[in-house]
Amino acid sequence: MDIFALFTTRVTEALRADYPELDAALLSRVVVEPPRDPAHGDLSTNAAMVVAKPLGKNPREVAAALVERFKGTPDVESVEVAGPGFINFRLSNSIWHQVLKAVGAQGANYGRSDLGQGERVNIEYVSSNPTGPMHVGHTRGAVFGDALASLMAWSGYDVTREYYINDTGGQTVILGRSALLRYREALGETIEIPSGFYPGDYLIPVGQALAAEHGRVLLDMPEEEAVLIARETALAAMMELIKADLAQLNVHHDVFFSERQLHGAGGDIEKTLAWLREEGMVYEGRLDPPKGKTPEDWEDREQTLFRATDYGDDTDRALVKSDGAYTYFAADIAYHRNKYLRGFNHMVNVLGADHSGYVKRLQAAVKAVSHNEADIDVRICQLVRLLKNGEPFKMSKRSGDLITLSDLVDEVGADATRFMLLFRRNDAAMDFDFALVKEQTRDNPVFYVQYAHARACSIFRTAARDMPELDVSAAALAGAETELLDTAADIELIRLLGAWPRTVAAAAVAHEPHRIAFYVHDLAAAFHGFWAKGKDDPSLRVVNPTEPTLTLARLALVDAVRQVIRNGLGILGVGAPEELS
Repeated sequence: MDIFALFTTRVTEALRADYPELDAALLSRVVVEPPRDPAHGDLSTNAAMVVAKPLGKNPREVAAALVERFKGTPDVESVEVAGPGFINFRLSNSIWHQVLKAVGAQGANYGRSDLGQGERVNIEYVSSNPTGPMHVGHTRGAVFGDALASLMAWSGYDVTREYYINDTGGQTVILGRSALLRYREALGETIEIPSGFYPGDYLIPVGQALAAEHGRVLLDMPEEEAVLIARETALAAMMELIKADLAQLNVHHDVFFSERQLHGAGGDIEKTLAWLREEGMVYEGRLDPPKGKTPEDWEDREQTLFRATDYGDDTDRALVKSDGAYTYFAADIAYHRNKYLRGFNHMVNVLGADHSGYVKRLQAAVKAVSHNEADIDVRICQLVRLLKNGEPFKMSKRSGDLITLSDLVDEVGADATRFMLLFRRNDAAMDFDFALVKEQTRDNPVFYVQYAHARACSIFRTAARDMPELDVSAAALAGAETELLDTAADIELIRLLGAWPRTVAAAAVAHEPHRIAFYVHDLAAAFHGFWAKGKDDPSLRVVNPTEPTLTLARLALVDAVRQVIRNGLGILGVGAPEELS
């Protein structure tokens, strides 16, 4: 039960009744939301201000007429006009009791919706170069993308989770050379790893595998051939390592797309470039030098250019380098055309902070290859700064001195890692404080939320101990006399439960899973506060052996809180323990 959606429907129906000339597009702009100041009521709508001008009326005049329609409605305690024409509603307790019943009835599905109406969405995230284990810099994007995918699936979208394997280019050759050195080491040679190679110990098993499979044969080959063999073995091993790392965070992808599919004769880049020429989206020309610092990839020459400015980009983009090789952007266009041809009109790319300059060019590419039918949202995950002994800890795959995803999970656990990385907007830099994440205090957000769920479970154990004859089955809770819950503390908690469906929908539309983390934290805080009031005021206690009927109603409320916290944590991919050690 989404009371905001319910009252949006009721308000728009009232407007249609009074003004049948209003069209659906205009009425779709009517919003019902919580007022900025809770003292003004439970709901507020902009309806009068949306329709007043097209009707040629004063907003307060329209608002006054709407207010009259809602006066005397059983579930509306009061309704009034505020400011330039806002309408504020204060709801009767009866509607909050309906919300509580809805939570109990819908259970694990409370907050789910068909908002997406089955629209297919491709969410590409992580896409780390397969040259080593996942480090903390990749972890934030992995968690964000996975939580967003769950959130959108919850909201009725058909979601595909995709990983783009960047398995071509110079870094894979360096990986092959690095693995070949480890192969020589496995054969008993003493090696020295040159600067610019990958020195991490994670390549030692790759060298050993090469030695076991090929013996000393690679030593007798031309080096370039041996490097290619070593590269293939290393790439396969690194992808298995990456998948294992992600599995520790319960991150799994539906599709692993190899960049190699784009390259070579008959590949997607070649096909896409031919298609772009046919569509008149490519021309031969020169680019003006960029303002400020000249990038390394700029060349003052006649070259093949994509008309990116026709699709909102700041400049047209080169597709072919002077040596005849395709640019990275040519691969980007081909890849996103491939997505579009696979049936994805909605795409989300989760990229690291060093890719912030890619947003406009990717948007232009998707508009072009889809003739403006498809859209893409590029979400940038800012850096995570780990504190070690009070000092930033630098990471580099090539140096071998890094904190991996696996290290992080081993240190604080998957739940804490996921929640803390989601407890901030993706586009805001953050510090990950190891000491804080290990604390069992209210200052530790993930502990605070999980403790609320565990506390709710504990209350049921207390009820079983103190009131063993009380039936607390699902059927009994569904039949509880929730109208007995009429204190300000009861209603405040139920009101927050009523905000859950709207929170999920808004987070899905905005592609912001941090809203879910914020919500469950707020709900946990409200529940802890509710429990504390019961310690001081016996009338607010949940378990009261002298009041079995009221106890059952309060247990229905506790169960609803427990369920919504579990639903929220489930979207975030975080466990909801029944006990905390």
